[in-house]
Amino acid sequence: MTDYADSYASSEYADAAIHAAMSAAEEQKHLVAYAPLVKRIARQLTSQVSGAMGREDMEQIGLMGLLEALRRYGTPDTGFASYASLRVRGAILDELRRQDWRPRAVRQDSHKMRDAVRALTRKLGREPNDKEAADALGVSQEDWRQFLLDDVAEELLSFDDVLQEATERAHNAPGPEEQFMVRRSLEQALGALNEREQRVIQMIYEFELSYKEIAAVLDLSDARVCQLNKSALAKMKAALAQA
Repeated sequence: MTDYADSYASSEYADAAIHAAMSAAEEQKHLVAYAPLVKRIARQLTSQVSGAMGREDMEQIGLMGLLEALRRYGTPDTGFASYASLRVRGAILDELRRQDWRPRAVRQDSHKMRDAVRALTRKLGREPNDKEAADALGVSQEDWRQFLLDDVAEELLSFDDVLQEATERAHNAPGPEEQFMVRRSLEQALGALNEREQRVIQMIYEFELSYKEIAAVLDLSDARVCQLNKSALAKMKAALAQA
């Protein structure tokens, strides 16, 4: 699981300096070369925030993030992909925040739904399946799944704030010891997860699988994968915040 930590706290890009401005032709060449990276990130985020923003819109915003990364980083080298991934994800998630796609009434309903699901879990002595949760809430299973997607998207935005702070510390760290400590904190955050949560995080962020694909691998429902992703992000956020 250290590959995930490496991708966001690589010492290779921590020492990157701002190079001389590239020509428009050079920028265009690099944008084309790294466009597949933007598409992969957009596909991954589309799975996690279904309905919040279309994939094409994500790709356009991601390309702007890629351009900003090129201008900040300079001529790409072996560490650029990791740096650009962070910038592209950040650009898309920032736009989601700006749009504030969840009206206040929906956010309030989400709190009520979470409380109801927690009460049902205590009553059953286990986590409810999709049908049980939907029946208890008086909604369709499709509405229940959409609630989970919205809920994990909210957690994703919150986690990204902490992740951005940690990776910026790595990028600006004055020496290798500080960079190592930031990378170590990311590894410890991953270590806070149970085995199933680690597999979900690995399949989402390292192998870039969708919820549906992960569900097929783990023999779970899409909704359960969504829940595991949310719990993993919450644990990692808490671990990083204490680092």
